[in-house]
Amino acid sequence: MIAFLKDKKIVLGVCGGIAAYKSAELLRILVKQGASVKVILTENAKAFAGPLTFEALSGQPVCTSLFDERGDGSIRHIEWAEEAHAVIIAPATANMIGKLANGIADDALSTFMLAVTSPKIICPSMNTSMYENRAVQRNLDILEGDEYMVVEPDSGELACGVTGAGRLPAPEYIADRLVKRLQPKDLNRKRVVVTAGPTLEPIDPVRFISNHSSGKMGYAIARAAEYRGADVILVSGSTSLSAPAGVLMASVKTADEMANAVFENMENADIIIKVAAVADYKPSEPVDYKIKKTSDNLELQLDKNIDILKEIGRRKKDQFLVGFAAETHDLDSNSRKKMEEKNLDMIVGNLVGGSSSGFEADTNKVTFYFNDGKKESLPVLEKDEVAHILLDRIIEKVAAKG
Repeated sequence: MIAFLKDKKIVLGVCGGIAAYKSAELLRILVKQGASVKVILTENAKAFAGPLTFEALSGQPVCTSLFDERGDGSIRHIEWAEEAHAVIIAPATANMIGKLANGIADDALSTFMLAVTSPKIICPSMNTSMYENRAVQRNLDILEGDEYMVVEPDSGELACGVTGAGRLPAPEYIADRLVKRLQPKDLNRKRVVVTAGPTLEPIDPVRFISNHSSGKMGYAIARAAEYRGADVILVSGSTSLSAPAGVLMASVKTADEMANAVFENMENADIIIKVAAVADYKPSEPVDYKIKKTSDNLELQLDKNIDILKEIGRRKKDQFLVGFAAETHDLDSNSRKKMEEKNLDMIVGNLVGGSSSGFEADTNKVTFYFNDGKKESLPVLEKDEVAHILLDRIIEKVAAKG
């Protein structure tokens, strides 16, 4: 994955709660992503996780008091606020939420927050009844109005024995929301439909026809579009991947199911990116019992599946339509032919078979073909990088169309 946070200066605020142990893991993830992280602990937080833990993981001094002990005359909370690219408070207690919502500054963290002008993310974590209390909800509404990103807590069994909302989300999810907050929102208010993964065409209850698609490229595109502000619908065949945060999933198996899901969602879409590897053929007569091994040969009669991309190209109005072409040879001619036959605005071609490019790899080497005859070849890149460059080109082309 791209180190989205490389060279970013992040301040992590930690309040007093049992979930403070997750803050240490969040810090580790941010540092691994390339961020420079400074930590501010409240007095109560020190009862759950000591400063030495955060100093060891961040490689930097931890702030626990308004009174700086460096003796160089600098004002630490102002200095850190001015240089921060973003701030996360995780966990955020009801007490800290109330302070921030009402402009109270009586300790290092709350005083620091009044000086912050960069993006702010707050992650509530507390007992369910406390979280659902009207005062806490009112304060969270105030913070959202003040342009805080509020990361809603998970539901589950809490340390107090209660089951309900209030559990701090996984550190990986919080880090993901930070990445989203820092991305440009150049797809804001755009509706993007992405297809991904393989389709499965049943032969009998235990066998099917499919392909090697992992879904990684399509999921990377859906994730990148969501980061950049789009409302994303991901129509996905069967994969082992987790749904990207903030993306509406439509899970399908067969080509017919994928076609129905795409056609249902394409009318209101601004951009359609069809990455899925759809089976070209399906068994004519799948059976509802397991076929037994009774002879040395088995013949399957296959029928042609619907050409989803071609049908989208026929139906499309003002949507920008992108297809993918996974080829084993003649990439240029096959990609351009497919783009013309299916009425595409753009096609992404790649040669499959190598270890660094294709279905199951984390990297890809692609060439963009545009319907004005131009093309652009990219080097081997992480699929997340390819996704963002693809969105850059789509945005440029959509803007050029006016």
